[in-house]
Amino acid sequence: WNLITEKYARMMKSTAPQMYAELEDKLPIRSPEREQIAEEIIKIQVDWMEDFARSYPKLAGNMRNIHTSSDTSFNTSYETYLRGELGTYSEKTMLLYAGYIIGLLKAGRNLAMVTMANTANLYGYESLKEAEEKLNSERK
Repeated sequence: WNLITEKYARMMKSTAPQMYAELEDKLPIRSPEREQIAEEIIKIQVDWMEDFARSYPKLAGNMRNIHTSSDTSFNTSYETYLRGELGTYSEKTMLLYAGYIIGLLKAGRNLAMVTMANTANLYGYESLKEAEEKLNSERK
């Protein structure tokens, strides 16, 4: 089974509904409980991404749109991409990931901020603030 094929097929539910309809019966069936867990995770992570976008609008402007409602056949949102990714997880992996997300939430940590700070560091910036300031100075 090709997980990448599954992920992109699941994303097509929003980005290419007619093509998704042709593939849906070939995808593994997910229980309603599992789907509910995935949607709770997605809500948390979308909230985190919205917080990131408010704090660093220039950086966020270089990223995917956040919400499924903005999907097109040529532009897949963060929310839809995450939904596709989570859709490939086994039951065990989903529960482990849910525990990880809940742990971050309880600790007051934002995974979007952590991920983007690491990305900014890989690009040579000391912080998200420095990366944001660089984008602000370039666009003036």
